Amino acid sequence: MVEKLIGLALRNRLVVLLIAGGLFAYGVYSIKKNPIDAIPDLSENQVIVFTEWMGRSPQVMEGQVTYPLVSNLQGIQKIRNIRGTSMFGMSFVYVIFEDNVDIYWARTRVLERLNYAQRLLPQGITPTLGPDGTGVGHIFWYHLDAPKMDLGEQRALQDWYVKFALQTVPGVAEVASFGGFEKQYQLIVDPVKLQYYNISLMDVMNKVKANNNDVGGRKFEMADMAYIIRGLGYIKNKEDVENIALTNYNGIPVRVKDIGSVQMGGDLRLGIFDMDGKGEVVGGIVVMRYGENANKVIEAIKLKMKEVEKGLPEGVTFKTSYDRSTLIQEAIESVKGTLTEEMIAVSIVVLLFLFHWRSAVIILIQLPISVAAGFIFLEMFGISSNIMSLTGIALAIGVVVDDGIVMVENAYRHISVAQSEKISSTNKS
Repeated sequence: MVEKLIGLALRNRLVVLLIAGGLFAYGVYSIKKNPIDAIPDLSENQVIVFTEWMGRSPQVMEGQVTYPLVSNLQGIQKIRNIRGTSMFGMSFVYVIFEDNVDIYWARTRVLERLNYAQRLLPQGITPTLGPDGTGVGHIFWYHLDAPKMDLGEQRALQDWYVKFALQTVPGVAEVASFGGFEKQYQLIVDPVKLQYYNISLMDVMNKVKANNNDVGGRKFEMADMAYIIRGLGYIKNKEDVENIALTNYNGIPVRVKDIGSVQMGGDLRLGIFDMDGKGEVVGGIVVMRYGENANKVIEAIKLKMKEVEKGLPEGVTFKTSYDRSTLIQEAIESVKGTLTEEMIAVSIVVLLFLFHWRSAVIILIQLPISVAAGFIFLEMFGISSNIMSLTGIALAIGVVVDDGIVMVENAYRHISVAQSEKISSTNKS
């Protein structure tokens, strides 16, 4: 069978060359199309449902949020299992789908079921879907180098400028902010004054909330002119909060400043982000979308950061905390280096032992074709180019070289024997 196959190939050399060229071309196409990442994505095919209800205990979250969601998410097609976690003020539900399920189809099914489950939750509580990323989707970390800005200003700059700009990059699922603190107006209430003016704490909260809002108006005409009247009521400074009227006491309005004090402070923090022991910093974590090319996404992020940096305040720059593209490039360079070294070593060995340059060329040709064919199978089975797969290809290069040397040497020996027999028969005749 093998002899017939070899004979068929020898009789149709042009066809064999065209097939080899086609494999190499398709392999190069697969290399460019195949997603490149440093770490293989072995995470489960899951959709995360997040619900926040501030101030509630884990027991309350479990009974009123987590359990109703888990119960109603049961029965979705192609679900493997569902996991629920409840903690103080937060609920997480992990819906695990089968591995062959499209992640966006799964998110659509979960969202449809959440619309039904919404009626079973407490009023004002809305569950949301987590980002369409994976457990290894955090591909790039950065922080702001702003020595002249406090942490609150840095966090505001990150949340309201940098974050929104980077989220527009194709392939980015989410930019999660870390470090610093969110500014807020803090009202310190005197309980004695509340009791004196007969004002409850809930009244204070409702009044402050009601006064932090714009009021709609209407259009009217006067003297052949049209006017639009509306009320602007959003809080802009500390004095606006202090002057909010709460009630009347003997015909005199009682304001917020009469029952307490107002200050600008930071929201409660559960931790800080320290950079190499040099102090706290503010930055963001870029999460990649499911199935994207990590190397291309990181390159796009870096280009976008150069544009965003032009709009930053004077003296503020970006610093990289974690860049996965470094690992990716090292893995790629390792395969390239291994392939180059093997090609040089094979050429030297074949030329020294056989003194036949065509034999060396045969082995050199089969190496890139074999590597290209390997990437075809990676794309076919949906496997990304990562450290594990590239390492396997690098190890396989040595086997391909050994096989090539053995086959070439065997063919060379048979040809030599045939030529010797032909010369001997010629001399005898």
